[in-house]
Amino acid sequence: MNKQRILDAIAKAGKALYMALPVMFGVVILVSISKVFIPSTVYASVFQNNLLDSFIGSSLGSILAGNPITSYIIGGELLNNGISLIAVTAFMVSWVTVGLIQLPAESVMLGKKFAIYRNISSFVLSIFVAILTVFIVGVIS
Repeated sequence: MNKQRILDAIAKAGKALYMALPVMFGVVILVSISKVFIPSTVYASVFQNNLLDSFIGSSLGSILAGNPITSYIIGGELLNNGISLIAVTAFMVSWVTVGLIQLPAESVMLGKKFAIYRNISSFVLSIFVAILTVFIVGVIS
């Protein structure tokens, strides 16, 4: 391998991580604030059934779309609050793949029909991916 290419890749990765730090810091602050103002009982009342949890998780992830780095932080906090792995997985997959907020811009750029079909299929697949992931891991919480 070319030593310069490796050094360039390391430099790019370091720059990307540096650029992501403010976003991660903001998410940590928001999660911390939400832990203070939203009691754990609220989570328990919303998430009660594994199959329904995957639908609820996908729905929340679709509405609250974001980038992959922040999904890990939020997903970890949801797991710490007793949310099932299937709900968190569905949330994380839809958080990254479905974007209702970005739908108007995506419709203009890629066409309305394509954007709608892509978002619907991503939503449905996020539920299946969550169920399959939990099944493969062998952990149903």
